[in-house]
Amino acid sequence: MAFHLQGGGYMEEEVKKETKKVSLKILAAVLLFALALFIFGFLAQEVVVENEDLFDSHVFAFFKSYTTPQVVRWMAFLSFFGSPKFFLPAYAVLVAYFLWRRKRRYALDIGIVGVSSTVLMFSLKNVFHRQRPEFPLLARLTNYSFPSGHALCSFIFCTVMIYIVWNTQWKAGLKWVLSLFFFFFAVSIGISRIVLRYHYASDVLAGFCLGFAWALLCMYVLKRIAGGQRAQQKVSKP
Repeated sequence: MAFHLQGGGYMEEEVKKETKKVSLKILAAVLLFALALFIFGFLAQEVVVENEDLFDSHVFAFFKSYTTPQVVRWMAFLSFFGSPKFFLPAYAVLVAYFLWRRKRRYALDIGIVGVSSTVLMFSLKNVFHRQRPEFPLLARLTNYSFPSGHALCSFIFCTVMIYIVWNTQWKAGLKWVLSLFFFFFAVSIGISRIVLRYHYASDVLAGFCLGFAWALLCMYVLKRIAGGQRAQQKVSKP
C-alpha cells in the first residue's frame, strides 16, 4: 500500500509539472500574440495615419550603400519565394502530399492557413492604401504597400513548415537547423523587398508581426476544432 501511494504521488506530481509547462506555453503564446498585434497597430498608426518616415528613410539609406547590380539580382531571386507564384503552388503541393499520406487533417489545416493568409493580405492592403516607395529598382508595382504581402505570406508559410518539421520523428538537432533556416529565409525575403524599394521597412516589419500573429491564431483555432471533433467522436462511439 505504501508503494502504491508513493507511485500515485509521483504520477500526480508529473501531471502537475506537465500542466504547468502547458500553461507557461499558452501564456507565452498569448503574450507574443498580443505583442505582435501591438507592434502592427503601432506601425499602422505611425507610418500610415501620421505618415512618419524617419525609420524607413534610415533603413533605405543603410541598404543603399550595399546595393550593387549583383545584390539586386540576388534580391530579385529571393523575392520570388514570397510571391503568390511560389507559395500558392507550394501550399497545393503540401496539401496534395498530406492527402496522399491520408493525413486529411493536416491537408485541411494547411489549405485553410494558405487561403486565409492570402485573403488577409489583400484585404489589409485595400484598407490602409499606402503608396509604394518611389524609384523601385525593378519594374514598378501599382498595388498598395502596407503591410508587405511578401513578408506576411512568407512568414506564415515558413511557420507552417516549422510546424511540420516539429511534428516529425526527426532528431531535435535537425529540427532546430531546419527551423532556423526557414526563419532566416522568411527574414531574407522581407529584406529583399526593402532593398528593391518595393516596400518600406515598416511594411515588412508589420507583415512579419501580422504573419506571426495570424499563424498563432490559426494554429490555436484549428487545434481547438480538431480537439472538439475528437472528443465528439469518442462520445458518439458505443
